[in-house]
Amino acid sequence: MKASHLHLAYGTKNIYDDCSFDLETGDKVGIVGVNGAGKSTLFRIILGEQQLDDGEIALENLRLSHLPQEIIIPPEHDAETVWGYVASGRPVDQLQNQLNSEYEKLAKYPSSNAILDRITKLQDLIDSYDIANFDYELLKVLDKMHLSDLMDRPMKELSGGQKSKVAFARVLFENAGLLLLDEPTNHLDVETKSFVTNFLRNYHGTVLVISHDIDFLNTVTNKTLFVNKTTHKMKVYKGNYATFRRQYAEEKAAEDARITEQEREIKRLSEFVARARAAKRSNTALIGMGHQREKVLAKKLAELETREQEYKRVDLDISPAKQSTKTPLELQNLSFAYSNGPLLYDGLSFSLTRGEKFLIVGENGVGKSTLLKLIVGQLQPLGGSVILGQHTTIAYYAQELEILDESRTILENVRSYDFTDTELRSALSNFLFYGDDVNKKVNVLSPGEKARVALCKILLQRANLIILDEPTNHFDPETQKIIGENLATYTGTIIMVSHSPAFVEQIGITRMLIVPSRDSNDNRSEDNKKTPIKKPVRTREGDASHLAVIKNYSRELLEYYYYLNSDLI
Repeated sequence: MKASHLHLAYGTKNIYDDCSFDLETGDKVGIVGVNGAGKSTLFRIILGEQQLDDGEIALENLRLSHLPQEIIIPPEHDAETVWGYVASGRPVDQLQNQLNSEYEKLAKYPSSNAILDRITKLQDLIDSYDIANFDYELLKVLDKMHLSDLMDRPMKELSGGQKSKVAFARVLFENAGLLLLDEPTNHLDVETKSFVTNFLRNYHGTVLVISHDIDFLNTVTNKTLFVNKTTHKMKVYKGNYATFRRQYAEEKAAEDARITEQEREIKRLSEFVARARAAKRSNTALIGMGHQREKVLAKKLAELETREQEYKRVDLDISPAKQSTKTPLELQNLSFAYSNGPLLYDGLSFSLTRGEKFLIVGENGVGKSTLLKLIVGQLQPLGGSVILGQHTTIAYYAQELEILDESRTILENVRSYDFTDTELRSALSNFLFYGDDVNKKVNVLSPGEKARVALCKILLQRANLIILDEPTNHFDPETQKIIGENLATYTGTIIMVSHSPAFVEQIGITRMLIVPSRDSNDNRSEDNKKTPIKKPVRTREGDASHLAVIKNYSRELLEYYYYLNSDLI
């Protein structure tokens, strides 16, 4: 891939200013930069969805495969099985039909070079899909993505997290020459993430990945493409994210020293020119030197480099507006299943103490988000009860960002009687929304921008029970760090679902609920096992003999669960 002299602007706002870079076949490239720098825009240009003002990106004759940040499965695939949907990533049957059609034409026009060329291209494309190993490769991807139990399920029956994994499996199975991945680890449990990491490290093609997952970038990438929002330039660094950060810090330190020296020289010249201008007319020597220095000053000002903007980060007082009772939440014998589905919970009981930080972990599809929706009342249990303390106030951050009204502006979405518009603008600036940004409609924002608006709205509620469903999915590492620092000092109660060990550790989790994925004593026939059955979740606090486990949190326990994949039940 070769990018040459890219120029792009939206009105008066520059995105790219004469950007050029080269990438080699097989490179695994992390694309990094602050929100709004133009990372996802680069993907849209490569996909042909965005036109440049000038310049070009030259691609080899590669098939592209794209995993967007927001996964939307078209309605026409609702009735399709997981197997069928993933298999359609390699449209072998369709290509074979086209090939047969071309051979029929060749029989009528045997000397047609155009037909022969089309036959050659179709055959090469079919060969690239490795037909001989089609079923084996498909089964392997489904198994390693923990989707083999779902392969006969219709797409419409899957959870949001499961659909995301299926969409990712389809991208991996397509066997494209260039993968464009936008936040690919957002909805992956740790075991699946491990498979994807190894898969991409050994992938035969080129991979471009936008991600805020530092561990993932450090493990997968061999180059880093930095998109600089201040200078509107791009630069390729050899090495992973950690290497890039080290090299960039060194460059920035040198740049800061250079700009400081430039500013010092400009100040000295400005002072001299000011004295010369104020001199008496009789002091011709000083006036003459002043004219000379004024020319030098103009040149220095034109050459002055732009100091990279330091973006503000989240730094808010989110202490609860009022204190909850000693027990803000209690679950008693909770049972739940979706219509015609297996039991997700059966007799689940636990209570939280004021100020506790409670983590829920488990693979995709086991019902973590469902449990949060039961707690906030979006779903009703089949049995048992959710009991909130008398003074409990809840703020709920959902993966779907349901609290946002996309027809309204950013400022309108966070507006509250407790804060003036000036205070709200100040709060939003901490989430990187400045000036007229706050008047943008939410429906034009990127997923990351929407997530920032939603979290700002959540924190401004100053509730005493915050419920967070994968809160760090769309945030860059620095923002994650500051959010973690705020939540670590938060005096209310937190319930959180997260697959980010670093963020979990930062929050100060006290206990964790480990939700199993399926019944380990599964005596069904092999055919029936294609339809997953969730293990009912029963627990008493601290009682490991039951089907789900609540344990006091420790980093060792989290690592044991996440990284060793041991069966803790």
